[in-house]
Amino acid sequence: MIRVSCIIPTYNEELRIENVLRVVYDHPSIDEVIVVDDGSKDKTVDVVSKFKNVRLIVHEINKGKSAAINTGFKASQGEFVFFLDADLVGLDQGNISSIIEPIIEGKADVGISLRKNAPRLWHMIGIDYISGERVFKKSILENHIDEILTIPRFG
Repeated sequence: MIRVSCIIPTYNEELRIENVLRVVYDHPSIDEVIVVDDGSKDKTVDVVSKFKNVRLIVHEINKGKSAAINTGFKASQGEFVFFLDADLVGLDQGNISSIIEPIIEGKADVGISLRKNAPRLWHMIGIDYISGERVFKKSILENHIDEILTIPRFG
């Protein structure tokens, strides 16, 4: 049974996605890795193709991150979904464990990792709101996933 599906939407990330895939590829809490390439013009698809157990779905034309997330979500088979950005720097297996484990153990409904990516002004006032890592039970969004398509491209 697939418990956690990791969904990575990507667009022109040939220089960064390999590092992200190396971290999630063999992580013991991740059962399925799906990369949705959203019409990349670089060699992202070639990089992803080196990882044999990663499911690669390609949008021939760029539809936007919302559409890539929708595609990955619908293709996923896990009880839990873990959205992960393809361009994360400094990601390690401990980061993955710390966001996934409380969710699969039932200690929380949703996990969102904050990596201090918000603009400097927001940090000055103590707010960090940008995250490329989210994990939750698939059933939370299952009946509403198409609503994401109404959000503009990067919403």
